[in-house]
Amino acid sequence: MHIRRAVKQDCPRLLELVNELALYEKAPQEVTVTPEHFEESGFGEKPVWWAFVAEEEGMILGFALYYIRYSTWKGQAMYLEDILVTEAARGKGIGKLLFDRLIEEAKERKLHRIVWQVLEWNEPAIHFYKKYNADFDPEWVNCSIYV
Repeated sequence: MHIRRAVKQDCPRLLELVNELALYEKAPQEVTVTPEHFEESGFGEKPVWWAFVAEEEGMILGFALYYIRYSTWKGQAMYLEDILVTEAARGKGIGKLLFDRLIEEAKERKLHRIVWQVLEWNEPAIHFYKKYNADFDPEWVNCSIYV
């Protein structure tokens, strides 16, 4: 298993995995990003996201995609948007390899926090994050609007 930075040519496979994640999270209709927008956002003139992929024998089996978030109280943090290991490859330690690489990246960027969300029913993910002594904050409510 090889963990490496995602490159532009990975975008079609990354979107396949994004759709797999959406299906797992029971929200396949929520993926509305176009391939062009996805690619431009990660590899255009001003990228807003970065990712690592887990690759074995030329096939991407997982990814972790993040961006930099800013808190007026804490400063910059890495925001883990998505981490996924394809269903057929789970249980082989790939998620740990990806998460450990994110921690390394955060340290290299001098970021002192990694933040993310997890669905309350996603017990396998919650169990995984507990191995890293993650703090779970039930106090905050997610909000969004479409404009």
